[in-house]
Amino acid sequence: MASVSYQIANLLEKMTSNDKDFRFMATNDLMTELQKDSIKLDDDSERKVVKMLLRLLEDKNGEVQNLAVKCLGPLVNKVKEYQVESIVETLCANMLSDTEQLRDISSIGLKTVISELPLGSNTLAANVCKKITGRLSSAIEKQEDVSVQLEALDILADLLSRFGGLLISFHPLLLSSLLPQLASPRQAVRKRTIVALSHLVMSCNASLYNKLIDHLLEGLGSSTSSSVSRTHIQCIASVCRQAGRFGEQLWRVAPQVLKHSTDADEELREHCLQALEAFVLKCPKEVQPHIPTIIDLCLKMITYDPNYNYEDEEQDGGGEDEEMEDESFAPEGEPESDSEEYSDDDDMSWKVRRAAAKCLESVISTRHELLPEMYQTVSPALIARFKEREENVKCDILSAYTALLRATRPPPALQMSIAPADNSPQALLLQRVPGVVRGALRVIRGRSVRARGCALALLRELLAAAPGCLADHAPRVLRALTPALTDKSTASSMKIETLVFVVCLLRGHPAETMRPHVATLMPAVLSCVHDPFYKVTAEALRVLQTLVKVMRPLDNIDNIENLDELHVEPPPEDLQQFIPAMYECTLVRLRATDMDQEVKERAIATCGQLICHFGDYLQNELPVCLPIFLERLRNEITRLTTVKALTKVASSPLRIDLRPILSDAVPILGSFLRKNQRALKLSTLVLLDTLVQNYSNAISIELLSKVLMEVPPLVCESDLHCAQTALALVRGACLRCPAALTADARQALTPNILALAKSPLLQGGALKAMLSVLSALVAADVAGCSRRELLALLVAPVHRAADHANSAHHIKQAFHSLAKCVAAVVVAGGSDALDVVRGFLRDAAHPPNDPTHMFSLLALAEIGRHLDLSSIPNLKEVLLNSFTPSSEEVKSAASYALGSVAVGNLPEFLPFILREIEAQPKRQYLLLHSLREIITCESCTPEGVEALRPFIPEIWVQLSKHCQCAEEGSRNVVAECLGKLCLLEPQDLLPHLKEFLKSPEPLTRTTAVTAVKFTISDQPQAIDPLLRACMSELLVPLRDPELGVRRVALVAFNSAAHNKPSLVRDLLPQVLPTIYSETKVKKELIREVEMGPFKHSVDDGLDLRKAAFECMYTLLGTCLDRLDVFEFLRHVEDGLRDHYDIKMLTYLMCARLAHLCPAVVLQRLESLVEPLRATCTMKVKANSVKQEYEKQDELKRSALRAAAALLQIPEAEKNPHLMDFVTQIKSFPDLQPIFESILKDSSGGGGVDANLMDQS
Repeated sequence: MASVSYQIANLLEKMTSNDKDFRFMATNDLMTELQKDSIKLDDDSERKVVKMLLRLLEDKNGEVQNLAVKCLGPLVNKVKEYQVESIVETLCANMLSDTEQLRDISSIGLKTVISELPLGSNTLAANVCKKITGRLSSAIEKQEDVSVQLEALDILADLLSRFGGLLISFHPLLLSSLLPQLASPRQAVRKRTIVALSHLVMSCNASLYNKLIDHLLEGLGSSTSSSVSRTHIQCIASVCRQAGRFGEQLWRVAPQVLKHSTDADEELREHCLQALEAFVLKCPKEVQPHIPTIIDLCLKMITYDPNYNYEDEEQDGGGEDEEMEDESFAPEGEPESDSEEYSDDDDMSWKVRRAAAKCLESVISTRHELLPEMYQTVSPALIARFKEREENVKCDILSAYTALLRATRPPPALQMSIAPADNSPQALLLQRVPGVVRGALRVIRGRSVRARGCALALLRELLAAAPGCLADHAPRVLRALTPALTDKSTASSMKIETLVFVVCLLRGHPAETMRPHVATLMPAVLSCVHDPFYKVTAEALRVLQTLVKVMRPLDNIDNIENLDELHVEPPPEDLQQFIPAMYECTLVRLRATDMDQEVKERAIATCGQLICHFGDYLQNELPVCLPIFLERLRNEITRLTTVKALTKVASSPLRIDLRPILSDAVPILGSFLRKNQRALKLSTLVLLDTLVQNYSNAISIELLSKVLMEVPPLVCESDLHCAQTALALVRGACLRCPAALTADARQALTPNILALAKSPLLQGGALKAMLSVLSALVAADVAGCSRRELLALLVAPVHRAADHANSAHHIKQAFHSLAKCVAAVVVAGGSDALDVVRGFLRDAAHPPNDPTHMFSLLALAEIGRHLDLSSIPNLKEVLLNSFTPSSEEVKSAASYALGSVAVGNLPEFLPFILREIEAQPKRQYLLLHSLREIITCESCTPEGVEALRPFIPEIWVQLSKHCQCAEEGSRNVVAECLGKLCLLEPQDLLPHLKEFLKSPEPLTRTTAVTAVKFTISDQPQAIDPLLRACMSELLVPLRDPELGVRRVALVAFNSAAHNKPSLVRDLLPQVLPTIYSETKVKKELIREVEMGPFKHSVDDGLDLRKAAFECMYTLLGTCLDRLDVFEFLRHVEDGLRDHYDIKMLTYLMCARLAHLCPAVVLQRLESLVEPLRATCTMKVKANSVKQEYEKQDELKRSALRAAAALLQIPEAEKNPHLMDFVTQIKSFPDLQPIFESILKDSSGGGGVDANLMDQS
């Protein structure tokens, strides 16, 4: 402390020096010290430093003054509160000084202090604010000195922006000081007053808010001055943009603004349109009645250009494209060239047109339900204005049309659905495509780089909204684009944007559609490859790579087993001439070592694509380029790209001769498998597998064996995708080169393969790869991997588990995948498979223990799927007897086994199972599971469906008898079977299912509704048109009097909304009120249950509410455009105060809504924040159990995630309720680190991940 005081005293002494350099250096050193976290000042040092810095504000040297002001920032957080107040008092006094320089430097100082005041310290901030505010008010009222007014208004705006909530007692005084300034003769004063007022309304009460609006409307109504009207409308727009509560005032404000929007004053029109844009964006619900008027006004105003005549161009319009096809940029007759000649500095009409275009864009972006009408009215008007002469306006018009196209994109859930209806936005867009293309090409031929970029962005969005729509226009489009690529005067940014669009164009259409236009495009692209700017070169190479695929597509040719019969169609003769030039320009870039990394990688990929598609035309060039690939493979920077390029070459159906490099490349690839780079390992495994499949004769056994020695560490459960790819390589080696599996390789591989086989994590693609490897090992008759040896190794863990009870649970989780592995080995083994089956049957008939019993049944099940086991005596009896043990796991395995074995011989087993269901009521549940297994398995293949079809009527009859089963588990299995049978015979069985929905028995209706859920899958099905036709009937149970029926109906609706939203979109107006009604807590469904001396409340409606909220969550992702988000949000707010499960769900919905509908959520922040605050500040009772603490912690964490998502909304930080909540969070030591971590994750990931709920 003493050394710090001495150092500070030394600096203070130098600050009094007559030499300005001494003063400057001392002040600079002081600032360095103050910025250190460790510095602590004693009271005397604080007083002296403050006094000296305030004195230096009056220094004669400007640089010293500036440094002194900068020191005030860090100083505020280092001195006591009374010193900060002293600083503020002095600065405020200086603000009224007669010296202009002192006034300026003091105002900067005040802004610095305000910006550094800590948000968490309400006492300091409040005291400082109170000291400043009164003086600022008097300074604002002091109209004789405008400079003082302007500075005071600036500081007040900063103060209100950060601490508006602390100044509530001063709000009336501030409003009375600010309102007269709206009539100031100085425009700068009026503008800064508007800014201050817009910050004031963020935190003022409703009374003052209404007073401000009354004043503005009164001024608008009585004013005869355009200047006053402009100011008031600007203020209205600013207040609307800042405060989320403007919607309740819109009914009286909007008519006044619309009235003034036709005024002769162009600047007033502009401000009116900007205000209307703010209304549309910030008050989407309240502005709805005015939308038609706003659209009409904007359509009128975007054509408002009284000083320019477009008639000549409109008369030429019919043939403009044909006349301009071969022109370069800005041909005669284009508005661009005319606008160069026309100039009128006083013409402000362009601002009106620009404001109208922006307002239209806001309507388009927020009113998706009006898209069909907009395509009839707004679309043609915007297209007609593509000829706009002013660059800024033209860009905004193009941006507005791009927004229309973006809004037309179908939701992801509908993109693979039915074709668009005649009146849908997609269908209406297709009718407008010719006009859009014609207008966009007109812009592209112009001179304005910015406008041409906007036109290309529009065409890209057009391709996204209507894929393939430019097929008929490709010749004109490409002819318009090529000059931009060949003209040396074209800006590099323009070339890049053009090339990006060309890639979109080529990829967005079938190859046969674009192939005729390759010759037009090729010279321009080749010239861009030689461009000196590396980004142009990289993008041109990407176009070249895409053109290769267009010229000779190979996508429909997979690995061909018989190369002698392989015939790849040659590229068209007129395109063959380009192949040498394409190769040469790529080779130049491939050889260069001093190129940018992006160009290197793109050159490697393009060269690989060229050889893959045109290797037969480049035979003589292979000795040149293949060694370069080898060289790039050795380079750490380019090796991953090279591996991917070589994979393309190796998989080519042309079977390129890679022998010259294989002996060197394979060892290098083997070494990559040891690298700690996952992407490199995965790509290398794919390349090695491809080489083994297609070039096994060219790879020596010794080399391949060494590679296989590197594979074992990759076959592990920690990375199943990597393990799957590694197993694919091993399988390829077994089939193509079994000799490479040497004793050492087998010894290294076998333990890892077996360890993975018994892993409980093995599933999906990795499991399929494992089964393929085991089959291949047996089929290849690899030494040490015979059927008998593998079988013994696979079964050994089961016997060990039976002997050691502590390991039994872990291995039981892997029994299903282990049984599949055993079946793969047995089926591949051939003739003696039935002997193995008999062994498992003996274990099942006389099990020594439950694990052995369970595994034997599962093994019989998996083998029975592939082999007919009907010849095995006593099989049925053994399986049925296994239904009786006490172990639920054994009974479940027996049920699964009976169903699976039946798949091997349906005529033998299926009638038997149906008879048993009828005869054995006690075993009914397990037998129904067997039946479900049969239906599920056979439904997967066309052959299985045909095998099952003759039995469907009999199965349906049997299932219909059990629809009223008292046991819910049995009913659910029956429902699943009924639903899956409907998918197989929709025409015959769906009417029967609809009849069940009308049953007087509630349990039958419940079963039928659940069955409907199983008819709806995410893949196209034959039943879809029938479901669409009768969906309203199928949703009638949503209003069923029985609670249980309504619950399963909501679950079925949720399934439809998630998997096939097109089925329910048009029914939402009728269905949503019902869903919303189910989100309410109903007292009649809450009952009290006595548990000894305690009374416990049971809410029978909880599951129903939870199902309703789940439906709402799903609709956010699939049908957002059909929702009234304000109504939706009202029910979300109710859920925030509900049960734990529903709170968790509504927190997710808050996060998602903040991402999808920020403007709406911004208006409702106060009602969302309060329940979040209640959760975060809730205390758990002292005597609560551990689970209660964990549940509360998870609830708080979810609430904090929702708060973080709300904080991401633009301008949310201006909301006092939210910011007060955030300050409160940061004051809690247990919440603050969690919240900071969530904020860090959300900013690092580009925003809070709103899609957090698994809907599978």
